[in-house]
Amino acid sequence: MTMVSDTATAGTPAAHPAFEALRSESIESLGLTIEEYRHRRTGAMHYHLAADNPENVFLVAFRTVPMDSTGVAHILEHTALCGSERYPVRDPFFMMIRRSLNTFMNAFTSSDWTAYPFASQNEKDFYNLMDVYLDAAFFARLDELDFAQEGHRIEFTEPADASSALVYKGVVYNEMKGAMSSPVSTLWHTLCEHLYPTSTYHYNSGGDPECIPDLRYEELKAFYRSHYHPSNAIFMTFGSLPASRHQERMEERALKRFERLDHGITVTDERRYTAPQTAQASYALEEEDTADQTHIVMGWLLGHSIELDALLKAHLLTGILLDNGASPLRHALETSTLGTAPSPLCGLEDANREMVFVCGIEGSNAEHADAVEKLVLDTLERAAREGVPQEVTEAALHQLELHRREITGDGYPYGLQLILSTLPTAIHHGDPIAALHLDAALEKLREDVKDPAFVPGLIRELLLDNPHRVRLTLEPDATLARERDAAEAKRLEKIKAALDGQQKQHVIELAQRLQERQQRHDDPDILPKVSLDDVPTDVPIASGEATRFGKKHQLTYFAQGTNGLVYQQLIAELPQLEDRLLDQLPHYTRSLTEIGCGGNDYLATQIRQDRVSGSISAYTSMRGRIDDVQQVGAHFILSGKALTGKHTEFSALMRDTFETVRFDELPRLRELIAQERARMEQSVTGQGHSLAMSAAASGISPASALSHRLRGLEGIRAIKHLDDQLGDEHALAAFAGDLREIHQRVQSAPRQYLLVGEEHRREQLCNELAATWAASNATTGKFSSFHRDAVNMQTKQMWITSTQVNFCARVYPTVPLEHADAPVLEVLGPFLRNGYLHRTIREQGGAYGGGAGHDGDIAAFRFYSYRDPRLTETLADFDRAIDWLLQGGHSPRQLEEAILGVIGNIDKPGSPAGEAKSAFHNTLYGRTPEQRRNYRARVLDVSINDLLRAAATWLKPERASQAVITSAATLERLGELGMEIQRL
Repeated sequence: MTMVSDTATAGTPAAHPAFEALRSESIESLGLTIEEYRHRRTGAMHYHLAADNPENVFLVAFRTVPMDSTGVAHILEHTALCGSERYPVRDPFFMMIRRSLNTFMNAFTSSDWTAYPFASQNEKDFYNLMDVYLDAAFFARLDELDFAQEGHRIEFTEPADASSALVYKGVVYNEMKGAMSSPVSTLWHTLCEHLYPTSTYHYNSGGDPECIPDLRYEELKAFYRSHYHPSNAIFMTFGSLPASRHQERMEERALKRFERLDHGITVTDERRYTAPQTAQASYALEEEDTADQTHIVMGWLLGHSIELDALLKAHLLTGILLDNGASPLRHALETSTLGTAPSPLCGLEDANREMVFVCGIEGSNAEHADAVEKLVLDTLERAAREGVPQEVTEAALHQLELHRREITGDGYPYGLQLILSTLPTAIHHGDPIAALHLDAALEKLREDVKDPAFVPGLIRELLLDNPHRVRLTLEPDATLARERDAAEAKRLEKIKAALDGQQKQHVIELAQRLQERQQRHDDPDILPKVSLDDVPTDVPIASGEATRFGKKHQLTYFAQGTNGLVYQQLIAELPQLEDRLLDQLPHYTRSLTEIGCGGNDYLATQIRQDRVSGSISAYTSMRGRIDDVQQVGAHFILSGKALTGKHTEFSALMRDTFETVRFDELPRLRELIAQERARMEQSVTGQGHSLAMSAAASGISPASALSHRLRGLEGIRAIKHLDDQLGDEHALAAFAGDLREIHQRVQSAPRQYLLVGEEHRREQLCNELAATWAASNATTGKFSSFHRDAVNMQTKQMWITSTQVNFCARVYPTVPLEHADAPVLEVLGPFLRNGYLHRTIREQGGAYGGGAGHDGDIAAFRFYSYRDPRLTETLADFDRAIDWLLQGGHSPRQLEEAILGVIGNIDKPGSPAGEAKSAFHNTLYGRTPEQRRNYRARVLDVSINDLLRAAATWLKPERASQAVITSAATLERLGELGMEIQRL
């Protein structure tokens, strides 16, 4: 292996000899240096974001431009991870998840690229993962059985009986059936079909379930050969490890075996319309009443996303028109009687080669299409004619600057988020460095907007005078789902009728071979690994310092590297609420920062929010005690963030929101409930497994009961009922009165404050907060703390909604965090997933996901499946997983892998602000740093005997609750299965 130096001359990044260093630029506002390299032999590009951050990130991406909707790129993404030349095991990706301390592992298929990213804080682990990812990307085996498992296949319903009916199976096939059950997904893909009539975006890169069975294995291999080549690849890395070390590995493990391709893969510009277009389509909705459920949207094709000037102008215009309720276009859509809420597609799509601006409405009817179009165009024409208030433009610019500076990382790792933000630019042969180095471009934009004609000119140029526009009307169809099922059954009957005896035997043998392969246990030691010896002895936990100001105010300050931002929270004890008010609690927190305050209406308040803050929101948290989940602690939190230069103004906004909010804007409250109803209804197909687990756990503890009641399936049903009621003005006034009463009780509660900012700004920020809040009255009068009665009941529910797939959950009551068995049950979750559930539910059953885990906050052990074609078989697999465990014969390796998974999750870092807020709120509920470190140590001490004992003790069938989300057709076919039927 060639040895390289990690040092270089000043101003020149260090490179491996196989790479040419092109340039390097420091971006002070992001605290990193971005380095650009090109592989000499193949032309592969490598962008390294050098940063003082131990969470190192790797990504390799390929330009993938399918020209059909068979899902070839998506199925290839799955199949490439099913074994490679150096690692000839059938499931190296999921096996490495178990053998790693990764903080992120995944693969993505976008509309025109496929990417394989991972992140780790452990250097040994990082290069282990790089070896596996490089081999999977460039030397995948692409076994035909893996194509059948991950993509699609036909099987007899009784696999060995050729007289039984045929069915389609496949992980991606079922994943996309679930994805396309979402009306919003259908809306977006249908809009793209018409906005992009000739390019790759015309097609569903994930795969249309009606087209996926058309993909042949030979086509998959041909797509791999033409697309997965270094000349078509982009490498991106982030973190403290030097680029030269990465390049050494990339060269030795993969790149030295390739030569440069003489052709490149690009997405061509779309053929432009000379006049606006209209289109109509339908989506499946299994409800008798389909009124007021039509989506009407308008989409414009804009300029190139790689042109920085065009990109920032499009973002600025989108912010001006749609950012908040005071933005002219969003205001028109929110207040219109033509629908219930702005479309969830409203905004800018900037990842494609040519950007798309979308606006529209949902909860409408098809006959309103012309009126919606007129409303949008009239609003744009008025804004272009009269101009936009300068404060609205300044607020939109402020948002661009703030979100660019913020160090995130509470979802995806921060480095990965930076990489993904620049990847589309690299994919389309643009300049990723310019995409990150925005200071000069933002300053130019700030000068441009001083011209009163600038924004009106943008409205005309990008929208009003742009003929490449499509109006799409997407109507609900109550019979479409059954028609699709019938068409699929007819197609399969036709296939079966054409099969001769030999072909039928081939179908049977394929199923047998696949089952044998799925049951095979490959040697895991073929793969690299970390062990428990590589686990750090301690986990860093942010610490804060508590002080007091005024007579009774407590302030806790966490000094963190926030890159010029400050985060502020007001935390109040939640008061006791009777059931009538409790049901309105989520609507209270949702509405609080969306209505007027400080003597201003909500329009002026929304502009003020965007001008001085990055965000402001309210929410409640409820958690069981660490030693008794039947005892619940609960708090109200008002939370926000701002640039430190605006902290005084932001503090005043926080105070006014809490002290002078107004609940008399009844039409606005009505709009907010309609919007929230739409959002919650759309959450089912994407969050069905979480909703099913919440329903199944609703009888276990007060916190789990409230989660289901307020934010789960019961909450979705409740908001539909509330929204229907609020058409009556008396009901609306009573609703506003309930919100006002909740707020008055919250205002009287004991409270404290949290600040997260940089160390050198500590004194300034604390003084600014104290000056704003010192005169505020804390507790007034008698206060009654929130409490709930103990909950202990079994639940068996079947929830019926519009879906092509199922979501299954089974839950067992267990123990709180401080119990000796809590860490044991925590390890049991990945132990069951790794050893049994992944194979039976995903590989054999075809579900997109499935697993198990313990939640000590509610004392529940939960099994689940996600986008699952099966129902009764999956519920049986939950039982069989326990039987498999109790039969014994398990190895120390399996235990170590499960423990590594738990430790990796415990040690996963967040953003600087997220780490501070997590530490504060954990301590608030008794999860002190000492308690958390002790729990982590107990996880490391779990034994196989502990697992067997805890499972036998707590996972008893007679104690189980369950909930499933399924369709009316499944209910008709299977019956109630001993469950209570609930309809959304």
